[in-house]
Amino acid sequence: MAARPSSTFLRTAGYVGVLLGCFAAGMLAGWNQLARRVNNQTYDLLAKPEAGMKAVEAVIVAIDEPTLREMGELRNLRPIVTKALRKIAAAKPRAVAVDLILAGATNPEDDQDLEAAFRATPNLILGSSVASNRAWEDPLPRFAEAAAAVGHVHYEEDRSDGVSRQLALENIFAGQRRWAMALETFRVAHKAEIVESPEDLEVAGIRIPAARLDETRPMFIRFLPSIPTVSVLDLDQHPDLLRDKVVFLGVTASGANDRRTIPSVGTVAGVEVHAHAYETLRRGEFLTEAPDSTVVAVCIAFSVAMGLVFAYFGGWRPYVIVLPVLALALYLPALFLMQGVVFPLVAPAAVAWLSAAGAATYQHFVVRRSLRQSESDKARYQQAIHWAAHEMRTPLTAIQGSSELMTRYKLPEEKRGQLSEMINSESKRLARIIQTFLDVERLAEGNIELKRESFAASDVVAVCMGRVASLAERKNIAMTLDSPVDGTLVGDRELMEYAFYNLLTNAVKYSPPDTHVRVKSNLRGSELRLAVQDEGIGIEAKEVKKIFQKFYRTKRAEASGEVGTGIGLSIVQQIVTHHGGRMDVTSTPGKGSCFTMILTAQ
Repeated sequence: MAARPSSTFLRTAGYVGVLLGCFAAGMLAGWNQLARRVNNQTYDLLAKPEAGMKAVEAVIVAIDEPTLREMGELRNLRPIVTKALRKIAAAKPRAVAVDLILAGATNPEDDQDLEAAFRATPNLILGSSVASNRAWEDPLPRFAEAAAAVGHVHYEEDRSDGVSRQLALENIFAGQRRWAMALETFRVAHKAEIVESPEDLEVAGIRIPAARLDETRPMFIRFLPSIPTVSVLDLDQHPDLLRDKVVFLGVTASGANDRRTIPSVGTVAGVEVHAHAYETLRRGEFLTEAPDSTVVAVCIAFSVAMGLVFAYFGGWRPYVIVLPVLALALYLPALFLMQGVVFPLVAPAAVAWLSAAGAATYQHFVVRRSLRQSESDKARYQQAIHWAAHEMRTPLTAIQGSSELMTRYKLPEEKRGQLSEMINSESKRLARIIQTFLDVERLAEGNIELKRESFAASDVVAVCMGRVASLAERKNIAMTLDSPVDGTLVGDRELMEYAFYNLLTNAVKYSPPDTHVRVKSNLRGSELRLAVQDEGIGIEAKEVKKIFQKFYRTKRAEASGEVGTGIGLSIVQQIVTHHGGRMDVTSTPGKGSCFTMILTAQ
């Protein structure tokens, strides 16, 4: 028979299962659109720029609402750009990026003037975008020839909330690649080349950790509190503001379609996003997203930590210990951000809190169950001791009485021999009771190995009936064997004798005087039925299913005045079950009961 798993193993397996369930639930909670929005909001809060002006190299020249009102609407944009570029070039900036798509021809004179302005502007960067036909929409060749570089003007927009937090440093469409306008501007302003690898880029000695993902290289933009901005109308008043600076010229008027939402600020013009991206490159303050493997490892660590805390500490201590761990799970994104890593909030926090709750709940119920089990074991052992004392009382009384007679009186040799024989017999019986008690206890715990011996069923019946005969005679109860007992049993004879003896003594004990106890036997094939039928107090139908429970006594048994512990029938059932058999009971209150042992015989 295969060994049953120990209770410790089952308890540990259950505990691990609860923690695995909490871990899985926490991970699922951290990988969905709602969790992504919460993670984004956490990042926005932590990455919010500090108040105060920082030294910047970028300047925004804005084509704003006043400019459009005075110099013309958006359809007359090229003359406005031409005039602005002439004033910007006169201020001698380091580079100029024009955030406009100049793909189509307009008024020839306007285009000619604009081309001339482009050629007069050193280190010029123009914009390019992907049109609706999924092809690059580049500046007119005449304009592109006047520029030092052409960069794309696209941003990464998070699908969960529509906020632009990243910039694609590289975009590839139709087999053609464009670097981002901010990156091209940085390269041109610093007279450097872009050195690329699958994992990063390097420009002017600055390594940019932007790995290629789906033909893009996303980079988090570190937004500043503000970037100096001057209207086209006010260029004459601030010529020094542009000297040796990197100028980003674009439309900031609210009527333009080029508007983006950025963290902690709200809606801004696209040219402003390019300026912030340039400053991120210039300052070298880059952020990288934590790999999924790192997130999973941290979540595993939290789950294991919670499990160990509640497993090894009891009482109030684990609740105190886990508080800083739970706080750490909430503070972890801030700690990672200090190291330049964007780390999610939801998954680790959900795993930590769910694991703590699951571990605490499991340990609470385990402790309660252990306490109940301890109380049950205490009661069981007390009852078992009472049972052993009750069972040993008869042989002890016989031994004490016989020894007292032999000591006090001078008896004939024949009588002394009879008493000596009785003492010897009862001593052996007492030893058998003690051994049976120990076997029964081990049997209840599942720690006994049954003997495998063959013995005649008739011998068991004969021995037990002989032992109960005197008890039946005292109550004038007739005890008969209605049919011969056939068949051979295989198992532990002593335990089987105890089981059948218990049925006989119960029948006699709970039967009134001048009644009849019948022992019946029936062998059909390999099935042997040994039945004990009495004419006693009987059992209520609703109590029949409970009589094999430990320490259970029926109301009629308790009212009868007979001493009992309620453990006997439980032991009988265990013995029969461990021998591969089963018990059957029929009873009628006030008319008697029939207990049948159904065993496999040879």
